[in-house]
Amino acid sequence: MTQSTDVLTHFDAQGQAHMVDVGGKSSTRRIAVATGRIEMLPATLALVQSGTAKKGDVLGIARIAGIMGAKKTSELIPLCHPIGLTRVAVEFEVLPAESTVVCNATAETIGQTGVEMEALTAVQVALLTIYDMCKAIDRGMTMTGITLLEKHGGKSGSWSA
Repeated sequence: MTQSTDVLTHFDAQGQAHMVDVGGKSSTRRIAVATGRIEMLPATLALVQSGTAKKGDVLGIARIAGIMGAKKTSELIPLCHPIGLTRVAVEFEVLPAESTVVCNATAETIGQTGVEMEALTAVQVALLTIYDMCKAIDRGMTMTGITLLEKHGGKSGSWSA
């Protein structure tokens, strides 16, 4: 994995945490895609797939939760800028052979800072929602592989994992 810089931008010259000044940046279209997965017992996955879990449509509710999570990222991560998102999409892929649900989230904006944190937050909140809705029958679910897949826009251009 390569880094685009060797400077931690959230610290000033004295080492104090600060919000990065993006005022001088141009507004550009910015897109980020993140992914993650939750592994569960086969019986739990069967309930998720059937839509008959006790609390309702697990994936439908997790999709809405992921979108809401992206919108609230700046309230959760102290140094993130509030961003006017133009689109958030949360999609799921069920992998029965692995007893896993994969979540992919795309966040987009036209602005002065990227949306990587929003995409990553959407994935994590969606997976946490699946856990919450199914924990009564499967407390051993495991969330793994939460990662940024790609980002586009801004001064640093495009990046792919």
